[in-house]
Amino acid sequence: MGVSDVSYMIRAGSEQACRLELDRICELLGAVPTILPTDRHGAGWIARAVPTPKAPAGGEGLAER
Repeated sequence: MGVSDVSYMIRAGSEQACRLELDRICELLGAVPTILPTDRHGAGWIARAVPTPKAPAGGEGLAER
């Protein structure tokens, strides 16, 4: 299973609770949001995040300063 196969879904009863959990998952797991908290997809609030791609090994592709 590759990184692109993984996503995290948050379901909560309020926008605030959904945002808090989305922020926590992103911080703890190094993920980035793909769907910000919304209540347009049924009952309750949902959000979605995916893992951030790893940086290239050995500094490849990184800009030097």
